[in-house]
Amino acid sequence: MLFYMLLNHLKLQFILVIRRYRPADKDTVLTLFSTGILEHICPCFYNAMTSPLYLTITSTLCAVGYLLGSVFGAVLFPAAWVGLIYYCCHEVYATVVRVRLRNDMQDIPGNFLSRPDDCFWVAEAEVGARAQVVGMVAVVAKHSGTEKYGEMFRMIIFPQYRRMGLGFRLTQTAVDFCKERGFSKVVLQTTSTQMAAVVLYSKVGFNRVLSKMLLLKPGFLFIEYFTYSLTTP
Repeated sequence: MLFYMLLNHLKLQFILVIRRYRPADKDTVLTLFSTGILEHICPCFYNAMTSPLYLTITSTLCAVGYLLGSVFGAVLFPAAWVGLIYYCCHEVYATVVRVRLRNDMQDIPGNFLSRPDDCFWVAEAEVGARAQVVGMVAVVAKHSGTEKYGEMFRMIIFPQYRRMGLGFRLTQTAVDFCKERGFSKVVLQTTSTQMAAVVLYSKVGFNRVLSKMLLLKPGFLFIEYFTYSLTTP
């Protein structure tokens, strides 16, 4: 799949190719994966600290410090709480990166390209004579009784290449693959920290079929998970 894009702010035209993963892509893909996962730390922290529960806890700690007659305590107690929440957010996503880099992302050909109903694509931007992997997405076949469907995940794009339609192209590539393989549907999961992705999937035609709150370790954080589905007749 080949198409042109124009970066107005850089005054630069480049060719974008969406193709199957190659072993030579590994280092860049792993960097992209790590970057894409870790960038959810701040949205997760913001969602937590602006929730009614956490605002109440922060205000209460501030009041406790003040009632104890210590301005220092009124600042220190809530600051320690805020620091703890940020640390927890960081550990949640840092753990995801560590685990995935040791497991499925360590052997992409074996885990995503060894079966005909699975695939892993990268988006490669060619600027002049230089090519760089700037995005990725994967599909793995799943079975539920006699039903066969595709699960889409690992959708990540480098920040500087977003808002140019690349997410739509990658998603459509995955959907088209699922149609070609005869899958009944495409499903994916995302979270409340990825609202841009939520908007994208809705535009493509995905419908939200499940929403649930999960308590993350070490027990301080709640995050909302969404499951989306698209029928592929």
